[in-house]
Amino acid sequence: MAKKKSKLAKRAAELEAAVAGLFSGTPAAPAKTKKRRKAKKAKKAKVVKAAKKAVKKAKKTAKKAVKKVKRKAKR
Repeated sequence: MAKKKSKLAKRAAELEAAVAGLFSGTPAAPAKTKKRRKAKKAKKAKVVKAAKKAVKKAKKTAKKAVKKVKRKAKR
């Protein structure tokens, strides 16, 4: 995978291309529009997994409590 350029390096490359364009007479390429980053699925999946785990644990705890109450009622 190629190493990511820093913002400064990107800007320097843009300016260099613009200056080169001035001397050669070719028009500068239009700047790329910034795209909004999508929420990462992996992060979302992690949150969902954690929530499911918590719900499962709560259910288990509730079941245990009900069993305990029933056992005490039998005595």
